Amino acid sequence: MTVFRVFLIAAALLLLALFVIALLAMAETRQRVAALEAERSTADTRHGPIEYVSWGEGPPVLVVHGAGGGFDQGRILARAIGGDGYRWISVSRFGYLGSALPETPSTAAQAEAFADLLDTLNIGRVSILAMSGGVPPSLQFAAMHPERTDRMMLLSPAPFTPFSPEVGDRPIPTWAYSALLGNDVIYWTLTKLARRQLEAAFDARADLREGLTDEEALFVRDLIDAFLPASRRLAGVNNEGAAVDPSATYNLEAIRANVLIVHARDDRLNPFAVGSTLAARIPQSRFLPLDRGGHLLLGHHADLRSEFHQLLAE
Repeated sequence: MTVFRVFLIAAALLLLALFVIALLAMAETRQRVAALEAERSTADTRHGPIEYVSWGEGPPVLVVHGAGGGFDQGRILARAIGGDGYRWISVSRFGYLGSALPETPSTAAQAEAFADLLDTLNIGRVSILAMSGGVPPSLQFAAMHPERTDRMMLLSPAPFTPFSPEVGDRPIPTWAYSALLGNDVIYWTLTKLARRQLEAAFDARADLREGLTDEEALFVRDLIDAFLPASRRLAGVNNEGAAVDPSATYNLEAIRANVLIVHARDDRLNPFAVGSTLAARIPQSRFLPLDRGGHLLLGHHADLRSEFHQLLAE
């Protein structure tokens, strides 16, 4: 057998393998999209349709997901940190899944869309559970609508004006996160062949995964899987810069809600200084700094559930 023939056979096998991978990835993506579309609801707002799911009974809580998320990521967060006993409303922010990306998709506009959604649901006053990129629009809502904001729990807050979007020690460059979420086949393949590296990219690194409870290990697994369909989150990821737009202003001193801010010093996605700055500027706030836990606050979820229940019971 000639070298050229061996090369042709190897190339053919590689192409076949890539074709099979693409078929499997697209099949799972279609299943995922169908499941999300079957359970979502949509409300009209002044900034276009906003997608959400709602479940449970009790005091209403708006859960606002981080970068790369959607209502499904918010639901994972609500179940991990909040649990039962509340009426949850989990939204997809601008550009995520089925929510519109308006012409001016600022964090203030997102807060207005939140208010319109709550009006549709006949909810006058709400508590908020927000994580990472979900924190800036939640801050806007609380500042713009202090009479409608009850309690807030803010986890691993993302940079907002005047912070810079660039973080030097992120596991991968900032631009690479858009690349990860740009193609469903590539992302699906990474979940199968390079899952540990993918987890590290979202700051669920190996040293933090050691000794996790079953609940937290499931949280990490579900969070990674929930980025699929990745391509339907790309517009939202590209809009995360709205939080640090120089024209954006955050009147944190106008917030009247009781606020609990949680941030780990070893967070490799968002600077610890963001959390400490919020605590210094929001009048009725309490800061819970953690020495270890990373961006996902691993190893602390049980304690954070207790903190959440206590906050809403006060």
